[in-house]
Amino acid sequence: MKKYTKTPTSAQLNSSEKAKNQAKGEVRIIAGRWRGRKLPVLNAQGLRPTGDRVKETLFNWLMPYIVDSRCLDCFAGSGSLGMEALSRQAKQVTFLELDKTVANQLKQNLRLLKCDENQAQVINQNSLEWLKQSKNAPQFDLVFIDPPFNFGLAEQAIQLLIQQNLLAPNALVYVETERDKPLITPENWSLIKDKTTGQVSYRLYEIRES
Repeated sequence: MKKYTKTPTSAQLNSSEKAKNQAKGEVRIIAGRWRGRKLPVLNAQGLRPTGDRVKETLFNWLMPYIVDSRCLDCFAGSGSLGMEALSRQAKQVTFLELDKTVANQLKQNLRLLKCDENQAQVINQNSLEWLKQSKNAPQFDLVFIDPPFNFGLAEQAIQLLIQQNLLAPNALVYVETERDKPLITPENWSLIKDKTTGQVSYRLYEIRES
């Protein structure tokens, strides 16, 4: 009997293309209790996980400050920074991620790491909107700001952190931007480390008491 091959419909082609676009890459945890663990991440548009070289430099800077810290991972994406902090014994991390599919993948990865809600919380919401609504939320010891480039999101996040009083005394704030982008910060934000690698500039600030 002759076999006939069905021609894919446009809907099937679109579904196939969507699946291709959401194919998974991976991020690696560098050190701590999950050292060397590789976790899947979606290749979603605009998702730009911090590279291992930059991440290793950052967490060398943070080594004296991570243990028992309360962290906020703005524009979390893959959650690479927040998960690295958890691996190195941060007390708790709040992840903010707008894309629902990306946020769900992050939740799945945290389940793989056996993190409970007391250790990690993923909030599927626009990061700036969440910050606007979070006055009187618990203060954070460490904040990661690693937004999509070229939209001025880092500056907006910084202003909201201040306005909503979300920073603990002597908190640290890490900011990642496109190369050589000027960044205006409050006078009591002391730049303690900064570096440029490839097309990325990254800075670590300590918030001094006014």
